[in-house]
Amino acid sequence: MNLHRRLLGCFAAALLVLSACSGLPAHTQAERTPIVFVHGNGDSAALWQTTLWRFESNGWPTERLHAIDVPYPLARDADNKEQAGRSSTQEHMAFLRDEVQAVMRRTGAKQVILVGNSRGGNAIRNYICNGGGATQVSHAILGGTPNHGVQAIPGLNEANEFSGTGPFLKQLNAAKNAQGDEVCGPTRWMTIRSDNNDKFAQPDGLWLGMKGKPTMVGFDGPELKGATNVVIPKIDHRETSYSQAAFEATYRFITGRAPSAGLVRQTEVVLSGKLVGLGLDPSDAASGNFVNNLPLQGARLEIFATDAATGQRQGPAVHVQTTGADGQWGPFRGRSDTAYEFVIQAAGYATTHIYRSQLPRSTPWLHMRPERVNDADRAAQAVLSFNRPRGYFDPGRDAMSLDGQSSLPGIPPGAGSASSRLRLNDAVQRSVVGSFNGEKIVGLTWPLAQGHTTVLELTD
Repeated sequence: MNLHRRLLGCFAAALLVLSACSGLPAHTQAERTPIVFVHGNGDSAALWQTTLWRFESNGWPTERLHAIDVPYPLARDADNKEQAGRSSTQEHMAFLRDEVQAVMRRTGAKQVILVGNSRGGNAIRNYICNGGGATQVSHAILGGTPNHGVQAIPGLNEANEFSGTGPFLKQLNAAKNAQGDEVCGPTRWMTIRSDNNDKFAQPDGLWLGMKGKPTMVGFDGPELKGATNVVIPKIDHRETSYSQAAFEATYRFITGRAPSAGLVRQTEVVLSGKLVGLGLDPSDAASGNFVNNLPLQGARLEIFATDAATGQRQGPAVHVQTTGADGQWGPFRGRSDTAYEFVIQAAGYATTHIYRSQLPRSTPWLHMRPERVNDADRAAQAVLSFNRPRGYFDPGRDAMSLDGQSSLPGIPPGAGSASSRLRLNDAVQRSVVGSFNGEKIVGLTWPLAQGHTTVLELTD
């Protein structure tokens, strides 16, 4: 933790130099309240990357923007029962409380702003209402949080924290005053939801594996009585926090005005982050315990500049590093007009080639995870994942294609999946193009028989 804070300090100092040529508003703004961002179920701090850039571009000091990484980000099946590799509501809340207190000590601030996506909102509510955070949090913004459950069917898995009829949400939603408000403390509250496109706020149980069965939860499930409730048409579950529209609503709620700038590009960028692994062997994947945010030690990372049109490398590696116990890599100084290939080699994993869109700003939150080879892939010559971490692919809404096909493999109708996997029979290495609503990534195929796999990862 101390090392990570030192890295943040280094990034803040570097950004002060970079911003002089970047067109950023001139701000000292020591009075700015720190913002702590809380990711959702099974996710990581890296998902807040574009949101952090937007705040920075509007003058919010980098050193007052902090995204937490819950070590075990998945909720337990039953909140009151121990489950390896998962966290309870109490553990989640305690981790958030410790992070908030660390941010307050570091900045000297007396309060913070909390911004959470999905399950992150559960921890925020628990901390403010039950964990002593009411006086420490000035604003709480919850994007897509299933405040009334992903289902509210009496007797169905009520020990799970996402049950609308279970004890965890029932106590959070109990009326706090004569008006029946569901929010507590002097904190100012806002929720952001979709009109009807959030997979976890649906009257039908399709996305829960209960097609045709009523969930007893409506599209308005994320709203809270007593909060400012914002509805943004067509956005999906993750876009309730990570989209431009969600940022604008959040910024306006905090400051009382619209943001004055779009995303301000820097010419030089300073990149760093954490390499994380998978907790268990893929054969145990059905348990869901294999997702965590624990650092991957002893992994080798190489970075290559590439031709954005072909994915071909433009010379030798521009950065090489082996991770220590903290899993941190970097800092690496690059350029925002250059596309990069990130290659991760680690024992027990495929050599993973990650191609990304050009990165417009510096970030210490460029976390990456190598892949393992799945049994279903072994017959292919090459496999490629096309990932959208900050939202879902929606065939009925989005303009997208992969390898020349507008129909992405494995993507069903509706906004419910963030990853498409392409299995190829080409023995010769070639370029593959992925595009999504104007964002384009080009990467190369690599031979699966030699233990390689390819990832195209969208920044949007």
